Amino acid sequence: MENNRGRHRVVIVGGGFGGLQAALRLKRLPVEVTLLDRYNHHLFQPLLYQVATAELSPGDISAPIRQILSGRNTTVLLAEVHSVDLARKVVVSDGGEIPYDTLVLAMGATHSYFGHPEWARFAPGLKTIDDAREIRERILLAFEAAERETDPERQRDWLTFVIIGAGPTGVELAGALAYMTRHSLPRDYRRVDTSKARILLLEGLPRVLNTYPEELSAKACEDLEKLGVEVRTGTLVTGVDEEGVTVGGTRIPARTVLWGAGVAASPVARTLGVPLDKAGRVKVESTLNIPGHEDVFVIGDLASLVQDGKPVPGIAQAAMQMGRHVAKNIRQRIAGRPLEPFRYHDKGSFAVIGRGSAIGVLYDKIRLSGRPAWAMWLGIHITFLVGFRNKVAVMLNWAYTYLTKGRDVRLITGLHANKLPPIHAASLPAGADEHAPEPRAGLTRHEPEPSHLH
Repeated sequence: MENNRGRHRVVIVGGGFGGLQAALRLKRLPVEVTLLDRYNHHLFQPLLYQVATAELSPGDISAPIRQILSGRNTTVLLAEVHSVDLARKVVVSDGGEIPYDTLVLAMGATHSYFGHPEWARFAPGLKTIDDAREIRERILLAFEAAERETDPERQRDWLTFVIIGAGPTGVELAGALAYMTRHSLPRDYRRVDTSKARILLLEGLPRVLNTYPEELSAKACEDLEKLGVEVRTGTLVTGVDEEGVTVGGTRIPARTVLWGAGVAASPVARTLGVPLDKAGRVKVESTLNIPGHEDVFVIGDLASLVQDGKPVPGIAQAAMQMGRHVAKNIRQRIAGRPLEPFRYHDKGSFAVIGRGSAIGVLYDKIRLSGRPAWAMWLGIHITFLVGFRNKVAVMLNWAYTYLTKGRDVRLITGLHANKLPPIHAASLPAGADEHAPEPRAGLTRHEPEPSHLH
């Protein structure tokens, strides 16, 4: 890539919250900005679980990066970065080498299965639109399979959902899935009562939402249980396969297992040759550059930074603040002035449990729960969505869902006959008598809820 205008070349890797903010702040400066991302869209990850549970469409929470950054000094390239050569000052991607004068690494994180990568095929995580679509299809296919199934035990397995990890992703998935099965789906199926679906949330730590104050964590657990979610804390999963999970010596049969337990930094961090933390994140200086290289900044989930004895959290607001600060330090660097240290300002964080139920902390002091926290959560997420169309679409979808309790994005794409049990005559209507009672097998509408599985 030639620097034919003689301008300072800034390469940003990653179009998430941090990378996008950095690019926007550099848009009017006399620099040449190149943003690389393996996707052509910016994704609002905090609402990804609503795509996975059929409340929102992928287009409602994403926007084309080229459209957001359209301008004279910005080039957007679809590329996957494999490594960085600090000595030669180039980024190595699937499309070749890209030279830089200043580099901003904002690639985020991926799933961590704690030394068991083989679990990934049985328990998908939730980081991308592809992940959300896969989870949505697994959930909906489970109900399709249960509707076909004539064996009560196998039907119960299809109607058992296990979510591993009770951080924000796991809690929000569990709450949304519980609401979906209890309120949105029951009228759609004849042979099974979806409200009898069993949803288990497993957490290895002593409580759910461990980063929140203990009383809010307890409130979230109480609200989850009211929705019908079985919460098990202090529970370590020792095995995952296509037919369930193993917890110690106990087997939990389940045909749908979802992962929300941990994250790992992008493997590109390992190519830098600098100190990393246990999660593979880069230990950055207070100025957000890597040790010994003022021309390379690392932000967002890829950065490990401790302030006042606490790590800066890997959340959207921290990444956005880092992106804006890096743009400021690039201006400092071009002007020949010293870099300024970054200071994270915690404006608060929220986690939603269900309709009218959430918990949150504002400015590390004000603690909210219930409807006030839920209303704050709604407003904050609408505010930070990118694009006017997305804001309107999400508001309308939420209003419709609130009034109707519906989940209208229940799409299964592709052919999945090989994943479903065969159709037996016993699972079809009786035929002649239109007033004949519905067939009863497994979890039907008229049978009692089964006892817990062991």
